[in-house]
Amino acid sequence: MTANHTIKPSPKQHEYQSWEFGLFVHFGLRTFYEGYVDFDPRGMSPALFNPQQLDCEQWIRTAKEAGMNYAVLTAKHHDGFSNWPSQYSSFSTKQSPWKDGKGDVVREFVEACRKYDVKPGLYYSPFDGSADFYNQDAKAYDDYFVNQITELLGEYGEIDILWFDGCGSEDHQYDWKRIIGEIRRLQPNILIFNMGDPNFRWVGNEDGIAPIPCWNVVDSLEFSIMTEEKEALPYQLWLPAECDVQMRANWFYSDSDEHTVKSLDQLMGLYYYSVGRGTNLLLNIGPDRQGLLPSIDVSRLNAMGAEIRRRFGSPIATLDQCEHNQNEWIYKPAQPHLIDHIVIQEDLSQGEHVLNFQINIMTEKSHRILTVYEGQNIGHKAIVRIPPVKVRGVSLTVINAQGEPSIKELSFYYVGEQGNG
Repeated sequence: MTANHTIKPSPKQHEYQSWEFGLFVHFGLRTFYEGYVDFDPRGMSPALFNPQQLDCEQWIRTAKEAGMNYAVLTAKHHDGFSNWPSQYSSFSTKQSPWKDGKGDVVREFVEACRKYDVKPGLYYSPFDGSADFYNQDAKAYDDYFVNQITELLGEYGEIDILWFDGCGSEDHQYDWKRIIGEIRRLQPNILIFNMGDPNFRWVGNEDGIAPIPCWNVVDSLEFSIMTEEKEALPYQLWLPAECDVQMRANWFYSDSDEHTVKSLDQLMGLYYYSVGRGTNLLLNIGPDRQGLLPSIDVSRLNAMGAEIRRRFGSPIATLDQCEHNQNEWIYKPAQPHLIDHIVIQEDLSQGEHVLNFQINIMTEKSHRILTVYEGQNIGHKAIVRIPPVKVRGVSLTVINAQGEPSIKELSFYYVGEQGNG
């Protein structure tokens, strides 16, 4: 796959790419069942759902302080438990003792997002293990699907993302025309993830790592972790990628995996492999059985946010200090200084144009021009990390492009080793 510079993002897709970093929240009835796994044959009872200290504001405040701009809650996972009092299910918060069956996790989540100016997203599993008619009566299940989506998109104000997980749906035929029609009618500006009529796509793994190159225009989708088959699209589409990854070994809270909380080093590596390769990063934390993000996860996320700010909050120079000459952007400091990071952003509003680029430096002593990095796509953002070097100048050179490339941001940093954790 190569870039197609004639296909452009919608304004909402363009905005989504600027969010960059979000919080994934896996929470529901299975939070209260230690060791429960996807498609677990064990039955569950809503009687166990009782997060007595549920505090969605703690979740979203933590996300905001870490620099996250959006959040996605599992409104309904594969087990079918609805995190809101759905009138179309007997397997929801309405049947639980929490708040005498009047509790609504979705509402508290969305209100917390609004309070902290974080974009709210809802995860909805098309597969539903609680619906015994899922495989018996496709029409009845489509009715149920539409009814639940109507509740989620009709009763909580504007929702920015509807996140469809393809797991379990590999061989099921949904009436996507009808379902998508209702979604678009209810929420014309919503962004749909990966299925039906997608606006952005899964990167293809749950490791949080984008490939090189990672173009924004694709002709097929990887839609489920359970199959390597791709779903062909009728034509090429602008579908930016999102990297989803867990803070721990499990998506939902577990008593037994605290030792798997990712180190700051690993989290920063994932930031470079996702945001640094032009994709969004959706990092998951599972709230505990009280309804709170665990303190160790919060601490690690806070450290990650602080380290991102330390590394990239104060550039030595930006695009304003650069000369632009055709396909080259040149920075010449008043005095030689160390650099170890260059961050580039292509203006994608008119499509993706850059196919290959180089970073060249002018050396401190000999004043020689040397190439220190070669890359392919820039996309929304390319974080170029190089060994520290003292330079008299740095240039970004676009070697190969379709159409006229436009650089929106170019910044230079010396981060050093301090605080790598």
